[in-house]
Amino acid sequence: MPSNEAILQGVSVLGPIQESQRKILTPQALAFLALLQRSFNPTRKALLERRKIRQAELDKGALPDFLPETKHIRDDPTWKGAPPAPGLVDRRVEITGPTDRKMVVNALNANVYTYMADFEDSSAPTWDNMVNGQVNLYDAIRRQVDFKQGPKEYKLRTDRTLPTLIVRPRGWHLEEKHVTVDGEPMSGSLFDFGLYFFHNATETVKRGFGPYFYLPKMESHLEARLWNDVFNLAQDYIGMPRGTIRGTVLIETILAAFEMDEIIYELRDHSSGLNCGRWDYIFSVIKKFRQNSNFVLPDRSAVTMTVPFMDAYVKLLIQTCHKRGVHAMGGMAAQIPIKDDPAANEKAMEGVRADKLREVRAGHDGTWVAHPALASIATDIFNKHMPTPNQLFVRREDVTIGANDLLNMNVPGKITEEGIRKNLNIGLGYMEAWIRGVGCVPINYLMEDAATAEVSRSQLWQWVRHGVTTAEGKRVDKAYALKLLKEQTQELAAKAPKGNKYQLAAQYFAGQVTGEDYADFLTTLLYNEITSQESPKPASKL
Repeated sequence: MPSNEAILQGVSVLGPIQESQRKILTPQALAFLALLQRSFNPTRKALLERRKIRQAELDKGALPDFLPETKHIRDDPTWKGAPPAPGLVDRRVEITGPTDRKMVVNALNANVYTYMADFEDSSAPTWDNMVNGQVNLYDAIRRQVDFKQGPKEYKLRTDRTLPTLIVRPRGWHLEEKHVTVDGEPMSGSLFDFGLYFFHNATETVKRGFGPYFYLPKMESHLEARLWNDVFNLAQDYIGMPRGTIRGTVLIETILAAFEMDEIIYELRDHSSGLNCGRWDYIFSVIKKFRQNSNFVLPDRSAVTMTVPFMDAYVKLLIQTCHKRGVHAMGGMAAQIPIKDDPAANEKAMEGVRADKLREVRAGHDGTWVAHPALASIATDIFNKHMPTPNQLFVRREDVTIGANDLLNMNVPGKITEEGIRKNLNIGLGYMEAWIRGVGCVPINYLMEDAATAEVSRSQLWQWVRHGVTTAEGKRVDKAYALKLLKEQTQELAAKAPKGNKYQLAAQYFAGQVTGEDYADFLTTLLYNEITSQESPKPASKL
């Protein structure tokens, strides 16, 4: 094998390196990242081009269907995914959140079964956020993450086993511009995965679990195949048995919903199931069919989990997972306790209970919460209705879902000015925080992240593009959207601390809500605002 020094030729770090980050950004780790990038970045780029070709077909009116070329995989009842791995047998309540040190301690102290440490939708990918997140997870796995903040101490509890750690790297479309390999930015996915795996894979196995991942934003089984190839190379590189890594795939794009069997098949020995990523899924439906007037949806609040296309997606996901012996995970409860209004709080928590009851009765094996206070609600409901560690035995053979069910846009509801203003507030609130380096924001007692901001922006674009009329009788056009945007920006900026970024957020948002330009993702649109590149430092000299 070539030496690390030879591998590191052509590798540069453009982000500043603090002393505490040196244990993460080692020459050995950077050599591993370079190997991943050189091995897989050409395929990643080709798959992203394939997305563009597919989008062009949808823009012309094509509709997705189950793939004829993989029918033999769907129709073969004999193959299975991997049996549940240590620490992933019972996943009834999972907490999710970014990887800042306080969140890591609080999440691992919560009364939950797993913690999804998120480098993706709830993190703004500043260089410090991404590298310090790796430092925090490194320390947490080794029980060295305790710290003081002012008078307050944050310590990992020692009275019980901690939740199993699962890491969500960034999606295939995102880059890490602070590291270049042969003159090209590093893949954000490979950067996040590679650093975590390189430093922690062996240590996690020693501690009774393994290197586990949540895989976001995929649009085809070929993208899952790429992850499987990455996993195989990584395990071989450190001498770890193949199948030690496990990946749970978020089904959060409409195109992936047509390839669920194939996605599990590609990851077989590494599969730990699928998850209903509800907000991203709604975003994907609007995004993919944004030129098609048959896919115009009403106010976001009307697009619930019980409308036809969402109900079909849930049923098919559970049926598919259980047929293949892997977990079918439910979606996020984004509510935050309303401390100053007991009546409003009880109403919100009742909504959480109803949502979790729907999930467990449908056959889900677990669910997500964004706040530790919701863990007991979710746990109580799953304990009552799921006395076993999971319900892989609930096969849902009563379910028959076809392409028309997944594309059934019969969604009752109206488009209102209040709905437009809510979307503007969420989009602006999230983008303003993101530009400041914060990736999840409480807005109206809901934890909003990139997915909900994307739904908001995409709905606004769609409504203007198709010239819908509101319930109040107002035609939604470019001038109306920009007028309301200006009003909401002024209102939010007036309430916010000095130095806020609302005007900058509004400049970006204005280009996204007029039914004209449409960025692939808000995160790629805004990314240059939060990069902090310095003169390149050759990795071999670090």
